[in-house]
Amino acid sequence: MKLHHVSIVVTDIDRSVAFYRDVFGLEQIERPAFSTVGAWFACGALQVHLIVHPTGSFRRAATIDTADGHFAFRTDDFEGCIRGLIAKGFREDAPEGDPWRLRLRREGPAGFPQAYLLDPDRNIVEINGAP
Repeated sequence: MKLHHVSIVVTDIDRSVAFYRDVFGLEQIERPAFSTVGAWFACGALQVHLIVHPTGSFRRAATIDTADGHFAFRTDDFEGCIRGLIAKGFREDAPEGDPWRLRLRREGPAGFPQAYLLDPDRNIVEINGAP
């Protein structure tokens, strides 16, 4: 078994496409003509699928809870990625609940650096420098 894709429930496809394209630099790829609205992105050998589902499972909290469900992007240039996020407006000093909050763990229990942020629908996204 190998992981093929991560599916993320969103409410506004245009807003979410812009977020995943502009923040993470993902390339949008062709998506079959499903009866639902969505978008697919290439992410290395894997894919990220966005699906509009207004009554789907959404986090109510506007906080970054690293123990809650999330998915992770791995990068070979963690510090460069953090600089890019900061250039886009994400901030470590943003208050809890701010959509631009960035939580950093440069040295954490995982043994590699980790950063967490929220997408426009409050999905938790991790970026890490795992080996």
